[in-house]
Amino acid sequence: MKAHLNHPVFSIVRDICAKEHVLAYVIGGFVRDLLINRPSKDIDIVIVGDGIDIARKTAKAIGDEVHVSVFKTFGTAMIKDNDFEIEFVGARKESYVLHSRSPEVAVGTLEDDQNRRDFTINALAISLNVKDYGLLIDPFHGLEDVKEGIIKTPLEPGITFSDDPLRMMRAVRFAAQLNFKIDSDSLAALTVHRDRILIVSMERISDELNKIILSPKPSIGFKILFETGILKIIF
Repeated sequence: MKAHLNHPVFSIVRDICAKEHVLAYVIGGFVRDLLINRPSKDIDIVIVGDGIDIARKTAKAIGDEVHVSVFKTFGTAMIKDNDFEIEFVGARKESYVLHSRSPEVAVGTLEDDQNRRDFTINALAISLNVKDYGLLIDPFHGLEDVKEGIIKTPLEPGITFSDDPLRMMRAVRFAAQLNFKIDSDSLAALTVHRDRILIVSMERISDELNKIILSPKPSIGFKILFETGILKIIF
């Protein structure tokens, strides 16, 4: 994957993290989109350490005119470099309570951070570390799911969807955007846990609906929403 790391930020982060003795990985949708040759301007970098600090050091290395937006509540920071949005976050683990999709957050490892991801295709990571720069890290066989065009949760789907029910809408959205199939266990869990969508704000639901409508074939998403009973609840 080293040949795909052609944006200057990757080598900048590599050198900064080597100096600071912390680990860094590009993770999530950017990695998935690389594998399916889908253009992406959103880069997520997870730091096993202080993500905000590394974001600030990276922005300074890119240039004095680069602004860092810090979101302390979420422990994240974002840099805009031309058309790219580069988000930094410290590796974390999450736990949820029944009536909220806002997790309790604790410092974690890369493994913890991959465990909290919504789908296997979004849990893929590429090392930005000197010793194994460009190495693909794929604990949930997400590469195979990308090749097969399958949307599957990294953990048991009931846990993934119950913890954060917005992930049900995201599963449907990715099915429509990427023309992927939701695997049978995850699809069944959409029906079983559909009532959990009631704890999600209509603003967030509307955002996902708009993305489904803007997808190449929105009918894919609306068919799934209808068949699982989610459509009736949100409308």
